[in-house]
Parts: sequence; structure tokens; C-alpha cells
Amino acid sequence: MGNPVLVELTRGLWRESVHAGAVAITRANGELVAAVGDVERPVFPRSAIKPLQALPLLETGAADRHAFGTRELAIACGSHSGTREHAATVAKMLLMAGLDASALGCGTQEPLDSSAGRELARAGLAPTALNHNCSGKHAGMLATAVHKAEAIEGYWLPDHPVQNRILKALEGVTGRRLGSDLRGIDGCSAPNWAVPLRSLAGAFARFVTGEGLSHERWRACRQLAEACWAEPMLVAGPGRLDSMLMRALPGKVLIKSGAEGVHCGAFPALGLGFALKVDDGGKRAADLVAASLVRRVYPEAEALGPHALLHNFRGLTVGEIRPSQALRRLLASLP
Repeated sequence: MGNPVLVELTRGLWRESVHAGAVAITRANGELVAAVGDVERPVFPRSAIKPLQALPLLETGAADRHAFGTRELAIACGSHSGTREHAATVAKMLLMAGLDASALGCGTQEPLDSSAGRELARAGLAPTALNHNCSGKHAGMLATAVHKAEAIEGYWLPDHPVQNRILKALEGVTGRRLGSDLRGIDGCSAPNWAVPLRSLAGAFARFVTGEGLSHERWRACRQLAEACWAEPMLVAGPGRLDSMLMRALPGKVLIKSGAEGVHCGAFPALGLGFALKVDDGGKRAADLVAASLVRRVYPEAEALGPHALLHNFRGLTVGEIRPSQALRRLLASLP
């Protein structure tokens, strides 16, 4: 039996499209507080685990050695939009580690921000690896390799010490053994591991509470979370859900999106983590589910994120995007 519908789109009086998926909400001890759909099936979290992947940057002492501040730590956790500010921040981060953009192994990507792409085009410039949404994460990986006196060539490969440290950190915070059978390659060429939503939610609950973590790891988690709250626009960018929610609710919600309809995050005051996956990878549905979770806990965020009414190009109201009955039941069950 498949996952239930989480999001519905209507046109007129008819339901035009649906998005199925699953959501897990847990405590740091792994207790499942609420769930809908199959939360035990491993899914690739993609960029939603970037804050977890950034842990070795702090735990090895690399961030201190290179004098990284909140801006550098925030963009290491981020999937930035490729704006001029984002690219400049990554370039500075690399320079602080004694490197330049030629060391980046993430590949080249058009900026996610369309205005940034137009700005490059008007200047007659092509995008570079600095514009790639994962370049901050890769700069953090490179900085760790430099600090540990490891080869920077092939730092993104699964058997490189940089990736081995990240794997151990992921296993530590998720409580799962992540073997090669669960490994895939992300869009930026770095490894990504399939993890059940329940375990991902627990990892983010631990990330914001420190429960079950060593003092050193909890300190690293806290420093990364505080960087994301201090510089939310470096985690994503203008008009994007992660940045809007963390700018409006600093210290109250940590949230990170990933490709193919994934969001992970946590509510520190409640000691809860959450993870969700929309089966068809639809961003519009994943954003609605994530925003609905946050708005249920913090109603003051009601104006943020996807809105119910859908409009056509003349501005006419033609339908709505809304939580399904299954998702509404989940939201109602939250403390």
C-alpha cells in the first residue's frame, strides 16, 4: 500500500492534482510522536542533511583554524541561490583556506535565483562552480581536507577521508549503519545516503537538543544552528522557504530543504525533529507540508510560505493548494 495523499490542488470544484508522501516527527530519543505514511523506508535526504554533513568542519578544528565565522558556517550548511553575495561568500571561504574556485568539485550550475542568472548574462559572464547551490558545502569539505593535510583532489569521492568522516558523523547522529548499499551520488557529486524519515527526524531533534550527543558534538551542532539563524539568507536565498522561516523564527525552527521533495528540521523548544518526503519529488508540495508544520507550531508564521489560493496569469483565482485530510489529522495531533 502506498503513502497517503498529503497535498491536493483544485481547479474550480474539482481536485486536479495530488501529491502523496510521508512525514515523521520524533523526539531525540527516537520516540515517534506523530507520523503519516511509511517513515521506516530509507529515502535520500539530499541537501536536507547539509547541517549534519558540516559537523566535521567544526569537530576537526578546521573552522577555527581558518577563522570561519557565522557567514561561512551558514553557507556550509546551505543550498544557496547563487547570487553575487553567495558566490562572494564561498570565494572568501576558499581564500581563507588557501584555495580558489578551481578546487571545487561540485560542477557548474546556473544560479537558482533567476535575477542572479540574468545579472550574469547581462555582464556577459558564464556561471561558475561558485554559483552552484552546493559550493558552500564543498568549500567546507575542502577546508577540512586542508586542515587535516589531506589531498584535495577527489575529496568528494566516497573513499576519501573527508567523506569517511562525514559518514561517521551521519551514522552517529542518525543511529543508523549506512553501508555502501544505501549510498548514492548527489547532484554535486558527493555521496548521499538513504535514511528512514524516522531516523532523520530523530537526528535533527538531537541536533537542536544535544540529547545523546557528546559535549563536543553538541557544541558543534549548536554553533551550526546558531549560524543558520544568524545568516538565514546564506542558507537558501531571497523568497525561499528555509530563509524566510528562520529569519522570522530564529532559535525556534531549524529547517533545511533537499531536492526531490525532502525537508528536515526541528523545533528546539519542543525537543522535536521532523522529516518529510513527497513521493513525486514535487517542491510545491514539500514546501506546503513543511510550512504547514511550522505554522501549526508557530501560528505567527501564517503569512510565510505557500498560500492556499492559486491564481492564473490575469490574477484570477482558479483553485487552491491545500493539506489533505491525512495531513490535517497529523497537524491536529501535534502538541
